[in-house]
Amino acid sequence: MTRPRTALTCCVLALVTTGCGIRPTGVTSGGTAPSGISNNMRIYFASDSGLRGVPRPGRKVEDFNVAYRLLLDGPTPEERGDGLASLVTPDKWLSVTSRHGSVTINTPGYSADSPQDQSTGQLVCTFARAEVLLHGTRPDKVQVTIVAGKERAGPYQCQQFLSH
Repeated sequence: MTRPRTALTCCVLALVTTGCGIRPTGVTSGGTAPSGISNNMRIYFASDSGLRGVPRPGRKVEDFNVAYRLLLDGPTPEERGDGLASLVTPDKWLSVTSRHGSVTINTPGYSADSPQDQSTGQLVCTFARAEVLLHGTRPDKVQVTIVAGKERAGPYQCQQFLSH
């Protein structure tokens, strides 16, 4: 063997016998793996950069009316300071029903003139999240339709409003 080849062989053997330097350990537990969807309600508000969801931890949603009240409460002072606002105004009445992931919002105050605006997104995303929590529907399967008299807008999915 030539001198460089011998040196290279010695280096390779030295690396192979020393390993990576990490000593073996026993099995360690990482706890239980996360599963499913978090059980926190998210309310969606308008901002200069588009629709943003904010968590409402500890708020149990028993029905769609709770989600609507949370939406009408608007952003917290801190969230307003962060540029969030609500474009949804209280209507005389608003009713929300769902069947197999299809959510229908009946509201007299809605106008389908600009269906892709952030106020529509606030309704769609907030009630889609409530549907997920109330009935276990997969988020990508929730369809929301808004009905005002003879006008219908949708069906929409929340991600349509989050991608703008």
